[in-house]
Amino acid sequence: MLEQGMTRLHELMIILYAVSVLLYFLDFVQKNQRANKAAFWILTVVWSLQTIFLGLYMYNTGRFPVLTLFEGLYFYAWVLVTFSLTLNKLLRMDFTVFFTNVIGFMIMAIHTFAPVQVESQAAAEKLVSELLLLHITIAILSYGAFSLSFIFSALYVLQYRLLKTKKWNERLWRIGDLGKLEKLSVILNALGVPLLLLSLILGLVWKTIKLPDVSWFDLKIVTSFVLLFVYSAFLYVKVRKGAAGKTLAYINAAAFLIILMNFFLGSRLSTFHFWYS
Repeated sequence: MLEQGMTRLHELMIILYAVSVLLYFLDFVQKNQRANKAAFWILTVVWSLQTIFLGLYMYNTGRFPVLTLFEGLYFYAWVLVTFSLTLNKLLRMDFTVFFTNVIGFMIMAIHTFAPVQVESQAAAEKLVSELLLLHITIAILSYGAFSLSFIFSALYVLQYRLLKTKKWNERLWRIGDLGKLEKLSVILNALGVPLLLLSLILGLVWKTIKLPDVSWFDLKIVTSFVLLFVYSAFLYVKVRKGAAGKTLAYINAAAFLIILMNFFLGSRLSTFHFWYS
């Protein structure tokens, strides 16, 4: 019972860590100080729980926890969280903090869900199944955000054409103004990118555990990373290059086509998501 409770607390840490990474990403894209503060305090809770577990483990074993691979992973994750909190508080290096926590989240996911550390085989299989469920759920949430973003981009193009051709009718007013449509598409992509990144991390952890023989160049894996790259490029040209209007809308449309290919064609030709066949 105690072991099961500890496992659930580790899973809670993963969820809190994921929320913190999402908020840091939101702050990185939009310079949202409220999101940055919330991410910092959530990460502080994660660090506190990690420190408590680390102390209890050292008390029970009577040694420093670095003698096995999974002990080392846990300590490594704790070090990364400690460094990221220090950087965030003292140096305000948000870019570094975000990517540090992406790595830290990946390490914590491996430590929490890898079955080697679980004595009970039944508990191990259950954890791996929960890891797969979490991977799929987050991926679908990211796809939902990208789909809505595509709809707003399509409405942007339609509204742009109505304005250009001076078709002043009721449809023009019902669609909404161009600035709002573009802003909503960017916000939804800014939400979808970190969700997709977290899903990919969890998916690769699951692949390593359950499907070690599947190639890293499997079509599903490759297209997923292409999708992440394209949507990241969308945010890059918006934030760094100041792109706007139809350029963003067309990039969004191309990315959405990749989503459809990845979801339908990739699942059928891939050996990674074999249950979709």
